[in-house]
Amino acid sequence: MSLRRSTVEELIERAGGCLVIDGGLATQLEAFGADIVDPLWSARCLISDPDLIKQVHLQYLEAGADILITSSYQATIPGFLTKGLSVEESELLLQRSVKLAQEARDNFWNVVRGNSMITDSCPLVAASIGSYGAYLADGSEYSGIYGDVNLGKLKDFHRRRVQVLVDAAPDILAFETIPNKLEAKAIAELLDEENIQIPSWICFSSVDGERAPSGESFKECLDILNKSEKVSIVGINCSSPFFIEKLIIEFNKLTRKPIAVYPNSGEVWDGRAKRWLPSESLGHEKFEVLAKKWKEAGASLIGGCCRTNPATIQAISSVLKPRT
Repeated sequence: MSLRRSTVEELIERAGGCLVIDGGLATQLEAFGADIVDPLWSARCLISDPDLIKQVHLQYLEAGADILITSSYQATIPGFLTKGLSVEESELLLQRSVKLAQEARDNFWNVVRGNSMITDSCPLVAASIGSYGAYLADGSEYSGIYGDVNLGKLKDFHRRRVQVLVDAAPDILAFETIPNKLEAKAIAELLDEENIQIPSWICFSSVDGERAPSGESFKECLDILNKSEKVSIVGINCSSPFFIEKLIIEFNKLTRKPIAVYPNSGEVWDGRAKRWLPSESLGHEKFEVLAKKWKEAGASLIGGCCRTNPATIQAISSVLKPRT
């Protein structure tokens, strides 16, 4: 399936104004016993247990997800090279992340499309592209502090991964947990330079519910993305659900692009200690209530990120896509 940028908005409209994004991939992999304590994080399973990734994708589709995000968030060619893999092997693993989601989607759709009660469009596959900070695995995707990294280095870092993922023909490119204006600008310019025809979204993180982790205002960040025809959707991910409604309202004042939100469960990740801190976690019943508020506030794509699971997505789906 190949989407035009206009098609994304058409699908949103056809779905009643909102598409459901899936939930935490790593969370479910760990629930099945996968060991992902590794700089590659969930991408480690691309090497060790790809069938488990497909199983998790299927769970989210069964829960009502319209969009699957691939297991490539922390999958980078430099990261794979540190594991002793070749460049060719690394690129094949990146493409495998897309193919696993496509296979899960196709298997699921072949079953459900024969059901006359199903009126949804075929689910989409979004190729995850984590921030430079995610590759560093030092928590800098939550600080936006990249040291002396410049615009050119960020474009070069993302370039080959984008090319390889595009060749695997996902429906969307999902740039996730972007912490600063510089990386947003680098991605927007890269999409133009490579003349990428696949719709893209860029989602920022926020640690205070007010600004990007770098301290820059979202107005500064969105002013750049509003000028890009290649960026179809903007939003927030991997942040506290308690910030989301306010941020949707703010984003609606700053952009005319559709807004995607998929926050964490409410727990807080310590990027340096690499552990979840004791904090309030929202159950799926609360997400059901919040998802309705987020849609009313203006979000067009809603799902979950870290520590959310298929029960979370089923709750979101039930309120956003009620069925008889």
